[in-house]
Amino acid sequence: MPFQNIISRRSFIAGTFATIAGLGLSACASGGSTSGSGGSTSAASSSSTGGSSSGSVVSNSGSHNVLVAYFSATGNTRRVGQRIARDLGADTFEITPAQPYSNDDLNFNNSSSRVVREYQDQSQRDIPLSVTTPDNWADYDVVFVGYPIWWTNYAWPIAHFASDNDFTGKTVYPFCTSMSSGLGNSGRDLANLAGTGDWQDGQRFGENASNDDVDNWVSSLGL
Repeated sequence: MPFQNIISRRSFIAGTFATIAGLGLSACASGGSTSGSGGSTSAASSSSTGGSSSGSVVSNSGSHNVLVAYFSATGNTRRVGQRIARDLGADTFEITPAQPYSNDDLNFNNSSSRVVREYQDQSQRDIPLSVTTPDNWADYDVVFVGYPIWWTNYAWPIAHFASDNDFTGKTVYPFCTSMSSGLGNSGRDLANLAGTGDWQDGQRFGENASNDDVDNWVSSLGL
């Protein structure tokens, strides 16, 4: 099923643009930075607050090979993703659009900004990625997929990561960040978009989620 249709079914119709922009801002203002090369890197080579960088993938500790992949817009999704990676000794992969978003692009209050134009015209939501498939993708049996919530659903730049990779044999944990919106159906919609993989219930984190919030969720998964 095309991801444009999935998102458009979940999107609400506002009476005026001001309502659209206001709701978009409350639901979407968190995420992570789009900086980074889109390469995989081991948790040991990433700081707890910095971004991913290209590098060879090393084996995770423990009984699973774990990858934490995320798309970010303002810094929060990256922070949560890197905390998950730290907890599990996992590798990280930053999902980066081929044309990264600038701060102006992410102005949800500006009717002419890129993100609002993409929201209003679903034909513009097909966002190519700089790198779609992480190095050594076949080696991972557990994958975390992180994204901000935009207009009550997953941020569409993550769609190609879900649709263009084969998740067969992988357990997938979606997680999201937002100011107010919950996880909603975003995880299920991504699972439908992927069509493969064992997708689990996900977790939503607020924009000010603490390390303890992340640690407690990761611990509850029993990995």
